[in-house]
Amino acid sequence: MEQDQRILARITEMVEDERKLRASMAAGDIDGATEHQRLGELERELDQCWDLLRQRRAKTEFGENPDEARVRSSSQVEGYLE
Repeated sequence: MEQDQRILARITEMVEDERKLRASMAAGDIDGATEHQRLGELERELDQCWDLLRQRRAKTEFGENPDEARVRSSSQVEGYLE
C-alpha cells in the first residue's frame, strides 16, 4: 500500500503541475507551444501512473503480488484509450 500512496502522491504533484502550467499560460509567462508540449508530457506520465495503479490494484484483488506490476510504455498505455 505504501507504493500505492507514492503513486497517488506523484499523480497529485502532476495535477498541480498541470494547474501551474495553465496559470502560466494565462498570465503570459509561457507560450502556447510550450504549454502544449509540457501538458502532453504530463498527460502521458499521468496515464502511465494511473495504469500502474490499476495494475497494482488488480493484482492485489486477485491475490497476486502488486510489486510485480510494471510501468508500461506511454505508447502502450495510450493505445488503450482508442
